[in-house]
Amino acid sequence: MKIEIATTLRCDVLIIGAGGAALRSGAEILETRPGTSIIALTKVTHPQKSHTSTAQGGLAAVDPKDPLDSTIYHMFDTWKGSDCTADQNVVKIICESAWEQILWLENRGMHFSRNRDGRLSKRTFGGHTRNFGESSVYRAVFEADRTGKGIMDTSWGETLKKGIRFLNQTIGVELLIESGQCHGVVALKQKEGVFVKILAKATIIATGGSGQVYRVTTNCRQNTGDGLALVLQAGLPVMDPEAVQFHPTGIVGPGILASETLRSVGGILRNKDLEPFMVGYAPKMKELAPRDLVARAIESEIREGRGIINPDHDIAHVWIDLTHLPAEVHEKQIPEVSSFFKRYVNLDTKTDLCPVRPSNHYHMGGIPTNAWGEIEDQNHRIIAGLYAAGECAAASFHGFNRLGTNSILELITMGSLVGKRVVEYLKEQPETHHEPTPESFPKRFSGYLASGGTESIGKLRSRLRTVMTDKVSVFRTEESIAEAIETIADIEERTGKIAIVNRRLPMNQELLQRWELDNLLLVAKSICHGARYRKESRGAHFRDDYNKRLDEFNHHTLIGIDSRGACHLQRREIDMSIFEAGGEHSTHFDFIERSY
Repeated sequence: MKIEIATTLRCDVLIIGAGGAALRSGAEILETRPGTSIIALTKVTHPQKSHTSTAQGGLAAVDPKDPLDSTIYHMFDTWKGSDCTADQNVVKIICESAWEQILWLENRGMHFSRNRDGRLSKRTFGGHTRNFGESSVYRAVFEADRTGKGIMDTSWGETLKKGIRFLNQTIGVELLIESGQCHGVVALKQKEGVFVKILAKATIIATGGSGQVYRVTTNCRQNTGDGLALVLQAGLPVMDPEAVQFHPTGIVGPGILASETLRSVGGILRNKDLEPFMVGYAPKMKELAPRDLVARAIESEIREGRGIINPDHDIAHVWIDLTHLPAEVHEKQIPEVSSFFKRYVNLDTKTDLCPVRPSNHYHMGGIPTNAWGEIEDQNHRIIAGLYAAGECAAASFHGFNRLGTNSILELITMGSLVGKRVVEYLKEQPETHHEPTPESFPKRFSGYLASGGTESIGKLRSRLRTVMTDKVSVFRTEESIAEAIETIADIEERTGKIAIVNRRLPMNQELLQRWELDNLLLVAKSICHGARYRKESRGAHFRDDYNKRLDEFNHHTLIGIDSRGACHLQRREIDMSIFEAGGEHSTHFDFIERSY
């Protein structure tokens, strides 16, 4: 079958993705520059199916009127939580603009939960403190335990009423980059089965996470690292791919997220002897320590024989105990998470201990950008007209460990910042569109359809996800990472022997899964090579054979993959601008010890 462009579309701004970051950037552009033509691609059937909708607990933001909290404390918590690898300029920008974004959402109709005095309710999350670690602080505002859905409802409405155009079930397959400038993308409209060239003056990548690289994940089925794969195929690097977060409390079986809200409202982690074990790992913060510490604590309890074997799934876990909480907490603060335990494991959180263990959750690494979301190449040069925001991007706000609630804060703040930057960029662009010739997608998709053999997409994908879960997970070693790299190479070789039975393009799920498999392999390879290079333990990247943080790795990792599949490594310095500026609190932003 001949693979070719069916039609060409033109717009001012193209957004690849339609989740929280994508919609917030679109809304910002349309509010600031009415009449801007925006096309947003979404892989799913509707923007509301985007993974942002599943975010539960809340988003961190310091109310300027709060006498017990301060933006500088939020900045410190983010820096310390990142294991001193976040970029301080980005931390400052996002934390200082957080409350402004809360007001933006509320003024456009988001139904934040309120207390009896009518003020916005707040809850505490792991790693969020007052007075530079003195004690926990209530900083996260929320909408029950469906905060992400509220953000999506609000942002989607704002973009829709201002004229955005959505192309549902459409994927970007090749960036159109020429002479250091992006001019759009080639996309596949799955339902119609046609490839279209979309020419844009500015392109924003906001494709979300890559959790499907792992077998046990809180991520939805569509999170296959598509944005990271797009830039890698275009010859651009990804940054800190080895920084993968495992949420401490995934529901045993489906791996679905049991929100950190459960611990913020008083949930207690217990081992098989019903001991509350977190006091031995984080004496001060206990269950409210940062996620990487809690995840390692749970895995350590399991490795040392203090886990419980689940009879249905033959997997070890620990308990989260919510039975001591008032009925009002179950019914008003955690109703959706409670329903997940009832639906998937037939347990009542009011009376039963609930089984949890770490589950792949979030990718701190991603597409390298500056503080305004402009994508950079391996030499730190900006690719004109190309931006990234949300989980697929790495500015870097999270460094090597993300604090709970900072993810959806980043979505709306970086979405807004990127929108503002795009508006400025559009002022300098000509009315006509440059039209580069696509290079890679015809050969790639023709190859998918023409290949023959007996290999199974599903089996190869399952093997990849299993080896990543077993060998490059919460704990890693040189030997385990090498085994994963060897397995990935074998899978890559065997993909050439996959036969796609359905050769028609419309709604061809085999073809989509074949494309996703290539994306997953690229992301997995970058994770493994970054993890093998970084012979230290930092945040969520923990090496049993190098279990200390080392100053020689006080930098970001850049991983590029060439056309032959070889990985190339470079560095990007960590921004230390708060520390370097001096002043009253600057010593808190040095490379400090991380204890809780």
